[in-house]
Formats: sequence, structure tokens, C-alpha cells
Amino acid sequence: MQLLGQLTVAGAVSEEQFGDTEKGQIIATGSVLIEHKFLRNCGKVGHIEDVVVDQTVRGQRLGQRIIESLTQFAKDKGCYKVILDCSVENAAFYEKCGYKRKEIQMAAYF
Repeated sequence: MQLLGQLTVAGAVSEEQFGDTEKGQIIATGSVLIEHKFLRNCGKVGHIEDVVVDQTVRGQRLGQRIIESLTQFAKDKGCYKVILDCSVENAAFYEKCGYKRKEIQMAAYF
């Protein structure tokens, strides 16, 4: 959770909820959610979220490898597209990973 705290506000999570690694420290993470749509013949869309690489190991292409893996996973699951939201500051990184700017994001926070 300390790593996710570098990205946004992160709450407490027990070890049972989120396992440990060999070194006892997570240095990079990301997730992809698969959404079933009514559009495109009940197609699937992958949503990449919560991608973060610890600032002490950035520049080693870990972020790119995570994006590639999540994108391939979504493709293998039959998604017709993969989308993500990012800050303006991170847009160039995702463009290097093959993503293109498309439309705008809207949000309502509670």
C-alpha cells in the first residue's frame, strides 16, 4: 500500500488481502478489469488501472512491461479494446506504450 500511496490515497490492507513477494516489497503494480458490454455484440473492454512503479526503480522499463502484460492479458481474454485514464504528466509514457489520446475523462468523487 505504501507503493500505491505514491500514486493516490491508499487505505490499509492486511497481508492476507495482498500477499508478500520474495523480497518482502512490491516495487511495481497494475491491474486490468474486464468489462462486459452490451455494445459490439456483448464485447469486452479492458480497463487498466493503478499502474505505479516505485520511484527508486523507475527507468528500468518495469512500467512498460506491466502495460504490455496487462494489454496482452486483455487481448487474450477477448477484449476489443483496452482503455485507461492518466494524468497529463503521464500521457507521454502511455503513448510510448502504444496508447493514443481519445476523448476526455469525466469523474464524480464522493
